[in-house]
Amino acid sequence: MTARERIAGNVAGYVDDRTGAAKWMKKNLTKVFPDHWSFLLGEICLYSFVILLLSGTFLTFWFDPSMREVVYEGSYEPLKGLEMSAAYASTLDISFEVRGGLLMRQIHHWAALIFMVGIVVHLMRVYFTGAFRKPREFNWIIGVGLLTLGIVEGFLGYSLPDDLLSGTGIRIAEAIIQALPLVGSYLAFFAFDGAFPGTAFIPRIYTVHVLLLPGIFLALITVHLMLVWYQKHTQFPGPGRTEKNVVGYPLMPVYMAKAGGFFFIVFGVTAFLGAVASINPIWLYGPYTPGQVSAGSQPDWYMGWLDGLVRMAPPIETHALGHTISWNILIPGLILPGIMFTGLALYPFIESWATGDKREHHLLDRPRNTPNRTAIGVMALTFTLVSLINGGNDIIATTFNLTINQMMWFSRIGIIVLPPIAFIITKRLCLSLQRADRDLVLHGRETGRLVRMPSGEFVEVHEPISAEKAWLLTSHEQLAPLELPEHDASGVRRAGLIKNKIRNRVSRAAAVAVPKATETERRELEGHH
Repeated sequence: MTARERIAGNVAGYVDDRTGAAKWMKKNLTKVFPDHWSFLLGEICLYSFVILLLSGTFLTFWFDPSMREVVYEGSYEPLKGLEMSAAYASTLDISFEVRGGLLMRQIHHWAALIFMVGIVVHLMRVYFTGAFRKPREFNWIIGVGLLTLGIVEGFLGYSLPDDLLSGTGIRIAEAIIQALPLVGSYLAFFAFDGAFPGTAFIPRIYTVHVLLLPGIFLALITVHLMLVWYQKHTQFPGPGRTEKNVVGYPLMPVYMAKAGGFFFIVFGVTAFLGAVASINPIWLYGPYTPGQVSAGSQPDWYMGWLDGLVRMAPPIETHALGHTISWNILIPGLILPGIMFTGLALYPFIESWATGDKREHHLLDRPRNTPNRTAIGVMALTFTLVSLINGGNDIIATTFNLTINQMMWFSRIGIIVLPPIAFIITKRLCLSLQRADRDLVLHGRETGRLVRMPSGEFVEVHEPISAEKAWLLTSHEQLAPLELPEHDASGVRRAGLIKNKIRNRVSRAAAVAVPKATETERRELEGHH
């Protein structure tokens, strides 16, 4: 034993004698994690958040979160001599005066975009594979909370420079706050410390952006990871994989080596984008002036769908009891997003209620095997994508030589018509894929070889699939619809008749599926052949 090994052993023994950490470390460092590329989506979120913390800390050394008026005397000639806020001037200084400042700004912004993409795609993976089911409902709610906070944090972040583009976004946010009945004007005055734009908004959102929300993020991410650790990871069905085990690689050394390497990949991609892909060039927009707005103003993509909803709303207002309610702002800016995110957060409980499935699930579903859930998800994505497209309606209209009215009416009609169509098509596709799986199990794989029968008929030769493949295509459960008759066994009418009818109908819709091939059917066909 070398001197270094002896010293390390003595230190480890000293710590273990006082904390009992050796047993805990041995148990947890050998914890097994499944090996599948889709599980890296959550790691992209985590590593992007780390990059955000590091790059954001760098930027705080030079950013001045103040709205006091200054005259710009920096190196960017087109703006020299202009009056602007200290926040905008300091952002220009970071971009042009601080060594590496522009690179750090762009890394920070790209990391924010990647972080939001990671959360959205990670939530989609969890949703479409059913990873949100018991016992992971709380982790799903935390994920939806992180998505919501990420949207707010991103909006506050790109509002800090106080340029013309971000100022336009803040003005829209103030209008949404004011749309709240009765309390809207008071909340807007509180947020801006008076009439818009005031002098307190940038310092206030700076505190929220760099202190309050990052602290909440750290707490939620920590709880999220602790729950994943405690509840064990989900896994896709496969040989040797059951609801009671995890097949994969141990944390040390395999998973830690992969995770460490993947962090540097995420960091490298983010740094590369920050170096070669310009984003948010605030010097082109100029300082914010309440009386100006530039053509083609676009928020970051995760706010674009909300902007698109507000743009497509018809100008409807109500005047009652001395108050004006702007429905064209209130519905798309607050009510619809509230319904969407509340429904998203409660979906695990809604599905459990509809199907009556209260069991724990650690094996994931193939999206085709849950056609109703998959169709609902695609319908929601279609709704969001139509909104996002309308968020850039002016740029799309200019690019493709359309009128803004054509884009507007496409969005207004499409937001109502396209989601149900997407639901029907997706459900039909899932059932068709189930039917294809059934035929593959029963008849085998097409080989492309044609054989002429004595009768002159040509038939294609099918090759039986492997037992492992057949098991994968038939191992999923197919829940029967709930039976909730109007009367119980004693002939007494059940309480909650309307609720039970709704639950019956939803349960039947969720249970629609192509019967999977059974072992008996396979044997009968084999005997027939």
